[in-house]
Amino acid sequence: MAAPTAFSLIATDLDGTLLRGDDTLSDRSLAALARAGRAGAQHLVVTGRPAPGVRPLLDDLGCTGLAVCGQGAQVYDAGADRLLWSVTLDRELAETALGKIEAEVGEVYAAVDQDGVDGLTLIEPGYLMPHPTLPAVRVERRGELWDRPISKVLLRHPELSDDALAAAARSVVGSLATVTMSGPGTVELQPCGVTKATGLALAAEHLGVSPARTIAFGDMPNDIPMFDWAAHGVAMANAHPELKAVADEVTTSNEDDGVAVVLERLFGGAVTLARQRVAQYAPKTLSMEP
Repeated sequence: MAAPTAFSLIATDLDGTLLRGDDTLSDRSLAALARAGRAGAQHLVVTGRPAPGVRPLLDDLGCTGLAVCGQGAQVYDAGADRLLWSVTLDRELAETALGKIEAEVGEVYAAVDQDGVDGLTLIEPGYLMPHPTLPAVRVERRGELWDRPISKVLLRHPELSDDALAAAARSVVGSLATVTMSGPGTVELQPCGVTKATGLALAAEHLGVSPARTIAFGDMPNDIPMFDWAAHGVAMANAHPELKAVADEVTTSNEDDGVAVVLERLFGGAVTLARQRVAQYAPKTLSMEP
């Protein structure tokens, strides 16, 4: 494990990790990331959201560099608004995988993220978006989901839990696709072999940073490959038990600025600022620690 001061790349998931439940970033988190940046560390968003759905958040972060999107299927250059790398899920394989899953568990509701920086999220009748703030276009029938190249398929079941649906999908999909669970109501099919770790590795190579100098933050099982790749994995207090089981440490929840708590420990921040305020008003004869 790398020493804390050696971390020069901070890889963060968004939903349930860096973002609060209302899809906003706290001032504390922004300040902690800014302080880490001034210390020479780079911040890399690694998210299941497709590139078009990440743009506003990257603007809030002041990010003009790279972001890993679509569960690792896209490496997006925010400054140039283009994909440096992307891989699509074969639509015939996706249809076949869906058929196998429905033969196992009954009817599911599906959505897709189209490939490209202007790709749409299409949802079929019955599918409910797990994040109401994300834009989506409803289609009249499933066949319309396959009109353009896609980066992934999103699935929901009317009765099964996410864990049960993901387990059933893995049992029948085989090499047709990679099955991930990235949040409440979010079981996904993506290109076989593509994970957050594959996208993170590509982006880190582009940035000239090794796994040994990377710290990663997440909350769901789809973050496990990223934790396996990075030197240090930090799970949120609200994280899925599978991720906590492989994490190097557990921080506070996303609502309680868990990412900032760790970054302040590594790069300074809230504690240092509090000491400075005490020193400002302390008697001059009082010896204060820096």
